[in-house]
Amino acid sequence: MRLLFDFLPVAAFFVAYKLADIYVATGVIIVASLLQVAIYWLWKRRVNPMHFVTSGLVLVFGGLTLLVHDSAYIMWKPTVVNWLFAAAFLVSLWRRVSDRPLIQRMFGATGAAPELGEPLWRRLNWMWIAFFLGMGALNLAVFRSFDEATWVSFKLWGMLGLTIAFIVAQSYWIAVRTAAHDEPAG
Repeated sequence: MRLLFDFLPVAAFFVAYKLADIYVATGVIIVASLLQVAIYWLWKRRVNPMHFVTSGLVLVFGGLTLLVHDSAYIMWKPTVVNWLFAAAFLVSLWRRVSDRPLIQRMFGATGAAPELGEPLWRRLNWMWIAFFLGMGALNLAVFRSFDEATWVSFKLWGMLGLTIAFIVAQSYWIAVRTAAHDEPAG
């Protein structure tokens, strides 16, 4: 459910693009991102850091897209967002910043943190760093190598599909390690 809420502005962008063009879609994603932050705040009485960063970058890159009428700016946004998330996960590995990797803190915030131990949490954090770096690079490759319509479809279906596949793979990885931890020695 949370993943779908996170992707709602992208879905609104996609629909607006299909009905109009990249500039209308850019205006729609700006409004949808701001609404997403507002809805989350009304629901939880706090701002989700991921929504805040993403919305800020949508405002900057979307605003530039509309101001100079160049779609390249909004096409850069997913790469910048993914690389910033990779940087946040990387910085969280330094003990001076936090006592736990970012992925462990995120799981802890949901109340669903599995028992993994520090080395496995760090490895999982590295997987997220690699995922975000790869997604940023893949977005760059698609927007530089294909036409605008292909990039828009990739932004919704490709990025959503890859994110779901990564989460499923990560869940399996965690389940295997947690099951091995729960088995009695003998």
